[in-house]
Amino acid sequence: MTQFRKVLSVHTGQPASDGAGVRLTRVFGGQGVERFDPFLMLDEFGSENPDDYIAGFPPHPHRGFETVTYMLEGRMRHEDHLGNVGLLEGGGVQWMTAAFQQADVAQV
Repeated sequence: MTQFRKVLSVHTGQPASDGAGVRLTRVFGGQGVERFDPFLMLDEFGSENPDDYIAGFPPHPHRGFETVTYMLEGRMRHEDHLGNVGLLEGGGVQWMTAAFQQADVAQV
């Protein structure tokens, strides 16, 4: 049996800047994110100009959530704050399960 669902809203990505000045399109994130649970944000990076993204992001822990990065075309070196690195190329996907580090856990 086919079940159809009603489209509640259509979202258009907005130009944004994050990290060390990386230019991106933020489809959702920030206020209203509860409507997209369990997702926190969705960003698109799509520039032919290296100055739009080469500065990257400062060191930051992912603190127990998962990231999925997919590369439609081109290539990107993706490195975390601990030095773990992967090379994504066109058609590639990186699924990262980040764990809590002892320093990230509040002591009670």
